[in-house]
Amino acid sequence: MELRALDSRPVLIDQVYERLVDAIAAGALPPGHRLRQEQLAADLGVSRQPVSHALAMLKNAGLAVEQGVRGLVVAPVDPDRLHQLFQVRAVLDGLAAGLAAGRVAADPSIDTSELQSCIEHGFAAELGRDIATAVDWDMRFHAAVNALSGNPVLSEVAEAQRPQIRRVMVVIKFDPAIAERIWREHAGIADAIRAGDVEKAGTRAREHALKAGEETRQRLIDQARSIAGKLNKGTKRHATRSRSARAV
Repeated sequence: MELRALDSRPVLIDQVYERLVDAIAAGALPPGHRLRQEQLAADLGVSRQPVSHALAMLKNAGLAVEQGVRGLVVAPVDPDRLHQLFQVRAVLDGLAAGLAAGRVAADPSIDTSELQSCIEHGFAAELGRDIATAVDWDMRFHAAVNALSGNPVLSEVAEAQRPQIRRVMVVIKFDPAIAERIWREHAGIADAIRAGDVEKAGTRAREHALKAGEETRQRLIDQARSIAGKLNKGTKRHATRSRSARAV
């Protein structure tokens, strides 16, 4: 049988998808933003076909929704839904860290250097207020823990959640105090894994995820209230000016 050249389109589709996820996570494509195939294709310098496939992937990931006549738009952020996602992540992270520690306890020669590398680079990015890079290293740290667990299913399940998690990580990383504490917690998880302490590694990972979920939920709620308050004040000022104009 003659071998034919492989179709490179799936790779391009993945690239377009990742670029859109990054844009949504960074706020360049905010909630409610219309996702027009033609415009996105022009912005990214590609044809409409990979954009169409990438938009379908965004829908499956919960990052885009159909909104009547407006078509496909960036999905709103639901604080309660994200909190529930972090609750699930806490279980998975605790399991991954515990399994990783168990493997290290059984074989101390297992290479755990990726954990320290992520912590050092991530903390440096945090201190430099390079939030996008800090988020990348944060995601990489958790991926490294999953890999060390020796259970590929954990990595697969975590990968499915990654776009949603990445989207909201920037919310708490805008607070330097919280962001720096997160890296100290990462260091504590890594220490427990390297020590082969299954219980401590699992507990620290679970508590880390639960705390992050609660803080993210509260910050999203506070942001929504702040925006609503500003809109309400603007509406009241407009109404006052309208009444004054009519009186004159």
